Amino acid sequence: MINPQTAEGQIHGGVVHGIGNALFEWMGYDENAQPFTMTSEYLLPTAPEIPPIDVQLVEYPSPKNPLGVKGIGESGTVPAAAAIVSGVEDALRDYKVTIEEIPVNPAKLFELIRRPSATAR
Repeated sequence: MINPQTAEGQIHGGVVHGIGNALFEWMGYDENAQPFTMTSEYLLPTAPEIPPIDVQLVEYPSPKNPLGVKGIGESGTVPAAAAIVSGVEDALRDYKVTIEEIPVNPAKLFELIRRPSATAR
């Protein structure tokens, strides 16, 4: 690992990005695929929404280059969003909901609870 502190920061950033994807970030597009979501409508997670993040770094050198290095980038993004959606589905298992689209915001949760047999769209 070249810089463990930077690697940990990359994981933190990816997890926060995944939380935002799962719960807040929605982009609307018109019929011409042009975004119509305004900056003030595009919510991002802030410090109060972020739980403590415990990073455990384990080195697995890459066989694809002589230094054995690889990027860490946004490796926390996809698992964080998937974990949140899975957790919401598990919490609502008595309602038999399936979430197929994110973000899962309060309005979406209300809809899911009111129509328990419906799939979230």
